[in-house]
Amino acid sequence: MHVRHLAVTDFRSWTSAELTLQPGVTVFLGANGNGKTNLVEALGYLATLSSHRVSSDAPLVRVGAQRAIVRAAVVNDGRELTVEVEITPGKANRARVNRSPVRRPREVLGILRTVLFAPEDLALVRGDPGERRRFLDELMVSRRPRMAGVRADYDRVLRQRTALLKTAGAVLRRGSGSGDAMSATETLDVWDGHLADYGAQLLAGRLDLLAELAPHVSEAYASLAPESRPAALHYKSSLGQAFPTTTAGPAYGEPGAGPADTEVLEACLLSELARVRRSEIERGVCLVGPHRDDVELQLGAQPAKGYASHGESWSFALALRLGSFALQRSDGTDPVLILDDVFAELDQRRRGALALVAGGAEQVLVTAAVGRDVPAELDGVRFRVQAGTGPDGVGEARGSTVSFEEPRDD
Repeated sequence: MHVRHLAVTDFRSWTSAELTLQPGVTVFLGANGNGKTNLVEALGYLATLSSHRVSSDAPLVRVGAQRAIVRAAVVNDGRELTVEVEITPGKANRARVNRSPVRRPREVLGILRTVLFAPEDLALVRGDPGERRRFLDELMVSRRPRMAGVRADYDRVLRQRTALLKTAGAVLRRGSGSGDAMSATETLDVWDGHLADYGAQLLAGRLDLLAELAPHVSEAYASLAPESRPAALHYKSSLGQAFPTTTAGPAYGEPGAGPADTEVLEACLLSELARVRRSEIERGVCLVGPHRDDVELQLGAQPAKGYASHGESWSFALALRLGSFALQRSDGTDPVLILDDVFAELDQRRRGALALVAGGAEQVLVTAAVGRDVPAELDGVRFRVQAGTGPDGVGEARGSTVSFEEPRDD
């Protein structure tokens, strides 16, 4: 898989930019703040419908513009598709495939697959559980696009059930009639069923993914930090003791485990929701479900968070991305590998290990402030992103241009 053409309009700092790309390595060079990361961020957005830098869409639209447009021509097994997303803060985004509108933006998921490694990825190791849940869910959706609908349905039910819990708590605190209390309880029963249904599907998808991903991550970490303790991934569920265990073989989510049983997980969720209902009503929050789960990153017998050194944390973050790249490659399609300003953060050995993997990818996009930070093994087509107003640039961003650069001689 590779991107043949990228075009952005009013995206981040760019008024407009158009680039013709090709398989192999492409390097974007330029000082920080000139817009090189914005270009690869646009591709990451097309692949996941989210940014690796911010949690909302508003910052993605250029100041003073009403909307941003990102469009790319993606080639996969000789077939080319053009995918476009129009980002409008405060309104529903719109998407097109081959210029034809689709009903929901999430229908474009899976057309472009990317694995993006950036300095922000250190939060996968040191950040809160939401960072790791997002990593797992985005990878799951990339491989199984239909799961985007499951995740959206779960989030919708979670919001509505949380609102109902707050209402039920207010009814009980007011001491309203038994009819009101019974009505609130019966309505909660209905929403418990919906939450358990979608939650079990989401949980099963995560567990099955983790069982496949974990060996790739462990192998990648061992190559990056051979002197360190072995790396492992473990799923931590809010089900606690109610989390089902298999009768034989590895537990759900562990390498070599069989497919998670959705019906069993749904029954466990319903049982645990019933057990904690009083606490949920008192606090007005949902205490059980995939939205409260975590993936524990472990080094030897200790969790990486709080115990890993700075170098080990970087190695683990990189191993997670390299593991996801290897897993997607095992599906038969090379995702586009995006390395956003990471080589300056890595020592010589980690640079070499990353360059070794990247060199075998169908398409690699690299951003760097200094050309010498990019390993020689990743020399390729170069674009210079710099301040200027010349008319011969192929893009403009607050006076910045993107222009082709001759191969390096350093």
